[in-house]
Amino acid sequence: MPSLEDELFPSTPGKFKIERSHAMNRQFHRCFASTSTMFLWALFLIALTASYLSFQSFVDSGSRYFSASWGGIQWEKQVRTSAQIHRSGGMSVLVTGAAGFVGTHVSLALKKRGDGVVGLDNFNNYYDPSLKKARKSMLNGHGIFIVEGDINDSRLLDKLFDVVAFTHVMHLAAQAGVRYAMENPQSYVHSNIAGLVSLLEACKNANPQPAVVWASSSSVYGLNDKVPFSESDRTDQPASLYAATKKAGEEITHTYNHIYGLSITGLRFFTVYGPWGRPDMAYFSFTRNILQGKPITVYRGKNRVDLARDFTYIDDIVKGCLGSLDTAGKSTGSGGKKKRPAPYRIFNLGNTSPVTVPTLVDILERHLKVKAKRNVVDMPGNGDVPFTHANITSARRELGYKPTTDLQTGLKKFVRWYLSYYGYNRGTKIVN
Repeated sequence: MPSLEDELFPSTPGKFKIERSHAMNRQFHRCFASTSTMFLWALFLIALTASYLSFQSFVDSGSRYFSASWGGIQWEKQVRTSAQIHRSGGMSVLVTGAAGFVGTHVSLALKKRGDGVVGLDNFNNYYDPSLKKARKSMLNGHGIFIVEGDINDSRLLDKLFDVVAFTHVMHLAAQAGVRYAMENPQSYVHSNIAGLVSLLEACKNANPQPAVVWASSSSVYGLNDKVPFSESDRTDQPASLYAATKKAGEEITHTYNHIYGLSITGLRFFTVYGPWGRPDMAYFSFTRNILQGKPITVYRGKNRVDLARDFTYIDDIVKGCLGSLDTAGKSTGSGGKKKRPAPYRIFNLGNTSPVTVPTLVDILERHLKVKAKRNVVDMPGNGDVPFTHANITSARRELGYKPTTDLQTGLKKFVRWYLSYYGYNRGTKIVN
């Protein structure tokens, strides 16, 4: 059997050099042709792979778009309809944290007087989301559309401002609670600092720029022992991370006012309570535990001094919020550039009548007709402060703010709502 070499290079005398040369040329052309073919195939495979990846990216983008909880023609129609103004001289307001406690009440009040309202809320699980869903259902029933999304989503914010030229923003979205900051500090930075910056960036870039009213907190007064707390008091000694993020928010909003001409109003809320409130608040958890026969923990300060709070009923807070929106003044920037100075304001919104926590429990006992099982302990070092007391002189003068609901009346309204919402009858739970 001829070898491979014999087949490639015949050994016939006199023909070897010529035939070998021809054979080598033929082999060279074959190799070149083979290499060219392989190169072309490689190019084809590369192009095919690139096309597939591009198509896959398109499909993934499309999937994300169609699976998103916002966007699309119908969604835009709902946003525009909800934002429509139905009174002369009215405003169109984006309310962040709209499914929250204060956000729900403010949204309803704005809509009731004929303003356009669009809500934004991420429905997180800091407390039972079912309560937020119930608030959302109530808002929907009054023609208020709630967008489910996060204030850190810049694409969503840009889209909202593209669809509606909001005249005002009521920024109430935040991670609340003093004690929870010890468990999950990152959530406070994410919501109260990063989220605030994301929102201010969207407002800065909007055309026209909206006026911004936002919720700071009485917690910024921290370890200040001068009472009542006034807006001119020092706020550089926060007692909790929550307070520190709110203080940071005040500095950040001042920066955006100074550089970009955003009209900014910060509101320092003092212990807000009432129907549809937050379950993590003391008055709310006290009510639940008293009705269930469970003991409640009542903290006291140094030297056995009772803690005291400037409890402020939700309706009074709403009056302050609306007054702030009505007197906000316009932002002065355009295209992210300031044309002239814009208003920058901070107000206390409180009741000016601090009440001790034991007195709060006494009032709840009377309304619930159930005796509380009290467990009195010294206040731990968790960031709580021993008392709060608001000086509201500035709010009275500039906003026409005048609280009218005392704690006795406010808790009576809250208890009535609580018993109805959770299905209690004479202290006995019948429906959940």
